[in-house]
Amino acid sequence: MTAVLDHDIRTEALFASYLQRSEGPSPASIREAVIAALERLGAGGCAELVAQEFGEHPDCALGRMQWARTAVRNAFTAA
Repeated sequence: MTAVLDHDIRTEALFASYLQRSEGPSPASIREAVIAALERLGAGGCAELVAQEFGEHPDCALGRMQWARTAVRNAFTAA
């Protein structure tokens, strides 16, 4: 269960980060962006930003969330 929570928190943190899919980020830069977002916003702040984006821009938020889930899985499996 903890691994699932960690994955979800990391995914929300990447979603809330400044990192963009179009940059083609490396696994290391994804891990750095997750850590930076969690330090800047905390887990709760990341979750709030995700909720806000889904409320205001659901069409864009879905694609970013799908990217974030895949990117986190790949970046933290490769670590």
